[in-house]
Amino acid sequence: MRHVDIEIAIVGAGPAGTAAATMLARAGREVAVFDRASFPRDKCCGDGLTALALRELETLGLSPTTVESWQPVDDVVVRGPSGRETRYPLPEGPGLHAAVACRQDLDNSLVELARAAGADVRESMPLRDATASNDRVELTVGEDERVIARHVIAADGMWSPTRKALGLAVEGYRGEWHAFRQYYRNVSPRASRELVVWFEKDLLPGYAWSFPLANGRANIGFGIQRGGAHAVGDMKELWLDLLDRPHIRDVLGPDAEAEDRYLAWPIPARVGRVPLVGPSTMFVGDAAAVTDPMTGEGIGQALLTGRLAAEAILHAADPEKSYEREVRRELVADDRMARTLIPLLGHPLITRAAIRLTGATGWTRRNFARWMFEDYPRAMIATPRRWHRGMFTGSGAFAKD
Repeated sequence: MRHVDIEIAIVGAGPAGTAAATMLARAGREVAVFDRASFPRDKCCGDGLTALALRELETLGLSPTTVESWQPVDDVVVRGPSGRETRYPLPEGPGLHAAVACRQDLDNSLVELARAAGADVRESMPLRDATASNDRVELTVGEDERVIARHVIAADGMWSPTRKALGLAVEGYRGEWHAFRQYYRNVSPRASRELVVWFEKDLLPGYAWSFPLANGRANIGFGIQRGGAHAVGDMKELWLDLLDRPHIRDVLGPDAEAEDRYLAWPIPARVGRVPLVGPSTMFVGDAAAVTDPMTGEGIGQALLTGRLAAEAILHAADPEKSYEREVRRELVADDRMARTLIPLLGHPLITRAAIRLTGATGWTRRNFARWMFEDYPRAMIATPRRWHRGMFTGSGAFAKD
């Protein structure tokens, strides 16, 4: 058995893990990242990047030019339960407030960014076991490699093997959302440039989407809340039904062709209600269940928690305690706000009224788009500590590019 002693071990090389690795390596810390996959690899996702995700990527130093499928988004079209479409423009000022990029491309660029910063990224190295003692964690990775780390950042997904090995798993947990997606090529001009959201009556408070990608492609899918009108086991039949609906077929266009296979995945959204830390361990991204419970978006939250974990190691005397406090400070109020709204959005009449209200004027449309795409936190109004000059008028990410 090979033995390795290292200051910081990160399990998982998705957005959360690579964000932490990049920051720590740039600060001169010794960090190794272990992932069971070999990159580039596909990842089930809607591929949408909110303003929160874009700002975190900008802070990290990622260049959009390194992501092949990167597609900026100028506005979003929402079709309500009544069939009425409303266009919500994102701010026209400098920078981006929304974009779409295949996770295969985005995650690979983030892995390369972490390597360029000096992190040791080890592919095809699954976690086999983890045990904690005093001030360190012992990991068994790959075939039979023993890694002893002072700090562990677990970025290993919803069913985190690290969490399970340390005895911190939530028994029977299967996520709050379940999503389904497929890539299409040769989509209509509309689908290749517009981000479309369909609030179908039978999906509420879930929704279906068409997210544009470069080169005439699109990510098409839908998300439902577990325990809703549709059972998770019926998602394949529901998918075929959605594709047969005239307004969805019209957006895709007559020449659209499905690529490869469709995929489904669970989404964890219960920040603050699962352990955020363990012995010398911090859980980030899906392993911390930090997804937005209202939309199922989690890339921005993953990048944010990865950054917070790195900052805690770099600056706090007690990193785990500091990290838990900062995650709760950043995300719990927004989670509660979203959960208050979710039951309301399950009613078609309320959803229809909300779309009419938010689409009433140019001001309401712009600001609703910014709120929906996390340009400012969900609970900004209810958390005065976050108030600052220009909080509703700031430029987008990558404004200097």
